[in-house]
Amino acid sequence: MTLSNRLFDEIAVGDTAATKRVVAPDDLYVFAHVSGNLNPLNLPHAPGEDAEGQNVAPSMWIGSLFSSVLGNLLPGPGTVYEAQSLRFHARAEVGDELAVKVEVIERRAPRTIVLATRIERAGTLIADGVAEVRAPEERRVVADVALPGLTVSRHRNMARMLDACAGLDAMPTAVVAPEEENALLGALAGGRERLIVPILIGDEAKIREIAKAHGADLSGVAIENVESHDKAAARAVELVGLGQARAVMKGHLHSDELLRHVVKSQGGLRTSRRVSHVFVMDAPTLPNLLLVTDAAINIAPTLEEKVDIVQNAIDLGRALGLAKPKVGVLSAVELVNPKIQSTLDAAALSKMSERGQITGGVVDGPLAMDNAISISAARTKGLTSLVAGRADILVAPNLESGNILAKELTYAAQAEGAGLVLGARAPVMLTSRADDEGSRLFSCAVAVLYAHWLQTGESAVAATEGKTP
Repeated sequence: MTLSNRLFDEIAVGDTAATKRVVAPDDLYVFAHVSGNLNPLNLPHAPGEDAEGQNVAPSMWIGSLFSSVLGNLLPGPGTVYEAQSLRFHARAEVGDELAVKVEVIERRAPRTIVLATRIERAGTLIADGVAEVRAPEERRVVADVALPGLTVSRHRNMARMLDACAGLDAMPTAVVAPEEENALLGALAGGRERLIVPILIGDEAKIREIAKAHGADLSGVAIENVESHDKAAARAVELVGLGQARAVMKGHLHSDELLRHVVKSQGGLRTSRRVSHVFVMDAPTLPNLLLVTDAAINIAPTLEEKVDIVQNAIDLGRALGLAKPKVGVLSAVELVNPKIQSTLDAAALSKMSERGQITGGVVDGPLAMDNAISISAARTKGLTSLVAGRADILVAPNLESGNILAKELTYAAQAEGAGLVLGARAPVMLTSRADDEGSRLFSCAVAVLYAHWLQTGESAVAATEGKTP
């Protein structure tokens, strides 16, 4: 895009310029951030949400559209605003196409241009006024104008999961070693949102000290004073066995310290199925949740272990509202190569799914990362599959690749993630010690929904078929 300007002597009364702009939801979010105006009337609402009167574009955002015509077209680059009057006659909403027009009505030496300004929607006057600008002093041609793109970070799917928990009972949860800010505040946030009933197990003095430092209220919260992380983990598992807790949440301790007690043969939470971990990722750039497994427990799983890993993830996907989760088994390539073990495992898992050895979902592989989540990449490579380009679940070849993938989604794609251990007698929220309150709250919601599905066989989330082309 190339812009050029007009000097004072080149502008005459009656000269006009115009442009068009469609009101987009992201415009409303960006304006709210820039202006600080958080009026809910001017923020988009979710489809189906009862929000009569919302989606109205802020009037001052509408007024700012004149700036694009004056700064880009008439007089163009180098123009300086001096004054602007505005009167608003109607409201514009998301989806409206607005015609922005200016007309020169006066010239004042040495360089002031007065313009009538007008915005219409299909002939209806939205706003008008008068602008006074100082025309450029020198010729300017600005070539290849390109702004960096903006991504409005919204975690709609996380909000959907939290909303789905509204009608479910809060779940008594043993929180192991909440002896750090994020660990404690995340657990307490889960309690405030009535997702869990936290039972804090750890060094009581540290827990109270952290709560005091951050103004957190511990009234009514059960605290069990336990002197070590090992004993705290053992006690949490014991509470589940006694029926006093229905879930376990990791606090500020190493994962292996907790999992050692979850998987122990006597008094643990083992079932006949292999224990595995799933990251539930909500990335702003993806339309639906993306589940990544296994990125935290099984280091180099065998084919037999991958069967349980896949089945665990499918079960969780169904609990989160996916009617028939689409599972992409990842490798470096999408063709079976006898020299790459992960492609052989992927092919076997796909066939096992076809034969009913893995149930509840559709499994396909091997798939490379691009053609697992990008329909255009899958089409380019000629892949015909129910899963390619539409995967809801990504099965990593090993822990290293799964962990790297999950953290790339978190830190490079601004995904919010929940972490859950599956295959045990109760859900175990296994988050990173660096995870913030939001991530821990998300994990609480996922755990509650999974526990509900285990108990009833039904999802509390409205079922979807996964991604669409």
